[in-house]
Amino acid sequence: MSVHFEERSGVIPCKTPWGNWSQTMEEVFIEVNVPHGTSGKEVKCNLGSKQIELHVKGKQVFKGKLFGITVADEGTWTLEDKCLIRIVLMKTNREAGNCWSSLLEGEYCADAWLQDQMQRKLTLERFQREVSHTRQSHTEPKTLDYTSQWPLSFIHINL
Repeated sequence: MSVHFEERSGVIPCKTPWGNWSQTMEEVFIEVNVPHGTSGKEVKCNLGSKQIELHVKGKQVFKGKLFGITVADEGTWTLEDKCLIRIVLMKTNREAGNCWSSLLEGEYCADAWLQDQMQRKLTLERFQREVSHTRQSHTEPKTLDYTSQWPLSFIHINL
């Protein structure tokens, strides 16, 4: 399995025979290469909270139990340029420690090195969010009411 780290998106894809899958703390992304000219009517995609199934032109691409639980109502799929299916699944457990080691239970597994890289990326993502949140809380403007601290006789305004 080869790995390519995309600096901008922070995605570490796990290659598969049909394309690849990757993850963030919140989502799982699946990219499936399909024959050029495929229409949406030729795609049958069932997304459940624990199951997924994809058929293209009557042929099963994959089917099985997901490695983790997802929010079924928030899963989406799109067909791009009639040659690529993108599926996005929302994880129910959105913590850095919830790093999927495979897309389906026992199938499309990341090897040990790739799993380690994915876990490191999710940990980095969590750290970046925490630092960003900390910075925002320290830079938010604070409203101070100086007039309540001083008697009105000390406040003088030049007009």
